Amino acid sequence: MGISRRNFLKGTGLAAGSVALTGKPAKAEVDSPEMRTKGLTTTTTVCPYCAVGCGMIVHTKNGKIVNIEGDPEHPINRGSLCSKGSALFQVANNERRLTKVKYRAAGSDKWEEKSWDWALDRMARLMKETRDRNFVKEEKIAGKSYTVNRNDGMTMIGTAALDNEECYLLGKFARAMGVGYLEHQARI
Repeated sequence: MGISRRNFLKGTGLAAGSVALTGKPAKAEVDSPEMRTKGLTTTTTVCPYCAVGCGMIVHTKNGKIVNIEGDPEHPINRGSLCSKGSALFQVANNERRLTKVKYRAAGSDKWEEKSWDWALDRMARLMKETRDRNFVKEEKIAGKSYTVNRNDGMTMIGTAALDNEECYLLGKFARAMGVGYLEHQARI
């Protein structure tokens, strides 16, 4: 006996209505969110990929990410995530992800493993050298000298993954370095 589309929909509606009218509370199943995240540390965060700022819920166990999903209470994405946001779990838990500093000297064809202290000291030294080399104290316009105190050899860009406080600190740091080319990803 063949079943028509209309009869199938009638039967499905009748079954769903019967279940809804029984009044019995639903039991938690293994796949329900309550059971799936039991015993995990829950943290809210913002997706780092674009300037939209979608909310995410990250579940961790012993400091390791075990689940990432959209935050249903976030006003921007209301629990949904794009393909990049949905794949963020694979970025955090990937055996090919670099966890140590790799450095390749100019002209070399080999990568060396360096310490974080070495890398941070090198970045600070190079930033200081760039600032000193490109710092403009005064500028003459129409024969008159103006104090400008700017660094024309450096730029800084903020990102959607930063919160307001981090953007504020980045802006203060950029201005302390004399950076005039300060931009943010949300505006680009």
